[in-house]
Amino acid sequence: MTTMLNETLQTIESLRSIHGDFSDRQVADGDLEQILNASVRAASASAMQSYSVVVVRDKEAQQALCGYHGSCVLAYFVDYTRTIATAGRRGLDFAPADMEWFVTGSTSAALAAQTAVIAAKSLGIDSLVTNGLHRGRMERLWEMLGLPRRYCFPLLALVLGYPASEPPHRKGRLAGPGIVHHETYHFLTAEETDGIVEQYDDKSQHMGLVEDWDKGGHEHYLDWFHQEWLARARRKGRTQMFRRLRLAGFLEQEGV
Repeated sequence: MTTMLNETLQTIESLRSIHGDFSDRQVADGDLEQILNASVRAASASAMQSYSVVVVRDKEAQQALCGYHGSCVLAYFVDYTRTIATAGRRGLDFAPADMEWFVTGSTSAALAAQTAVIAAKSLGIDSLVTNGLHRGRMERLWEMLGLPRRYCFPLLALVLGYPASEPPHRKGRLAGPGIVHHETYHFLTAEETDGIVEQYDDKSQHMGLVEDWDKGGHEHYLDWFHQEWLARARRKGRTQMFRRLRLAGFLEQEGV
């Protein structure tokens, strides 16, 4: 029996990422306002909304910020500046100087961004969520946007716009064993693990980042993913992100 999807579920089912192929068509100011209003309605730990959103329309600035451009970029930041300021006005001390506060703020910011993605799609606007803010010289973000130096940290960028051409397919997603667990955690069996490897290898499902992974002599997609893609990050060791988190004050109580 096929279950009919309501309008909201149809919107979620149609979500897709547009990678660097947005047209020049602009998102209307009214639509952008609706997206932002929806974004800030997302769940937020302790109702703090410990994030900020910077809207960037200039295409050169968008490209410099995250490596992509569309009609606009919404840059989401973990940000406790507002909470610190309001506490200070009441003579209260507040310093989110540990990783727990950073994780809390990151969760709230990510929820706000994903809510914006769904709201945009409901208006016929596509998107790309990217961690491009973390690539390159991160100091540029503070210079370009005038960010607070303490307790404010770039999390992700959301590019909004309309595709220049329709993508040939929609990415597949895992939905079975290893993703969804019922009642207690289920550790994958060898057969289930092999089944996931096979799903990534099946190019008709469009599961991975690339589909020419076998051209480099790799037997499986996940061989390419771990040996080439993830190997780049592993070689960096303690990255500038770690240093930036410390400068922003989120590691002060971690003894690092």
